[in-house]
Amino acid sequence: MKYLIVGLGNIGPEYHETRHNIGFMVVDALAKEAGATFTDGRYGFTTTLSVKGRQLLLLKPSTFMNLSGNAVRYWMQKENIPLENVLIIVDDLALPFGTLRLKSKGSDAGHNGLKHIAAILGTQNYARLRFGIGNEFPRGGQIDYVLGHFTEEDWKTMDERLKTAGEIIRSFCLAGIDITMNQFNKK
Repeated sequence: MKYLIVGLGNIGPEYHETRHNIGFMVVDALAKEAGATFTDGRYGFTTTLSVKGRQLLLLKPSTFMNLSGNAVRYWMQKENIPLENVLIIVDDLALPFGTLRLKSKGSDAGHNGLKHIAAILGTQNYARLRFGIGNEFPRGGQIDYVLGHFTEEDWKTMDERLKTAGEIIRSFCLAGIDITMNQFNKK
């Protein structure tokens, strides 16, 4: 059984380890833990890992955030992965830093990456793992905040939060979304 695990972010050194790139950071951590390395391919960087007989295709789209749907659709079609086996990892301003929430569907909540994915796939009924980045910015400062870097305080718990995100991803693939939401969304 195949799964498409998509970490949203923007390519380029100026976006490295910014809040908006937490999706990239999650899949990078998962790949590193498994000893897998990404290769540059069509619409993004990919690597594959196996978890108890499940094939996980990790994807970091190279389309920039606002066109993420193109990469998601391409890899779903290329690898014949059904929508219910797709998980999008995304930054979320509405959640405090490090809060992780798995959802089976939902609105884009103003997130341009999710908005484009929904437009391209024609549905909002896809799983997403929301990684809280907080919202400590002044009025009108949202863009600078999401494209800014994490604080020293954030970095103190980053490894643990990335590890937990990896556990959620593995559980999603092995136990399914409902069991995984019940187990992890309370934490």
